[in-house]
Amino acid sequence: MMKLMKTLGAALAIGMLLAALPGCTKKEGPAEQAGKAVDNAVEKAGAQMEKAGEDIQDAAKGDNK
Repeated sequence: MMKLMKTLGAALAIGMLLAALPGCTKKEGPAEQAGKAVDNAVEKAGAQMEKAGEDIQDAAKGDNK
């Protein structure tokens, strides 16, 4: 009888964990999507600015020769 109770308790615990799992995956809201879009835009702009800076340095080195 005790073994049956332990088995049922374990099954119940596993069932509750599996039932709670879908609640952990939530969809992104519009604010989070907008934030990610801003992050991507800032990252791209930074990369372009870095490239422009390198191009300017390369041009300056070429003018000094």
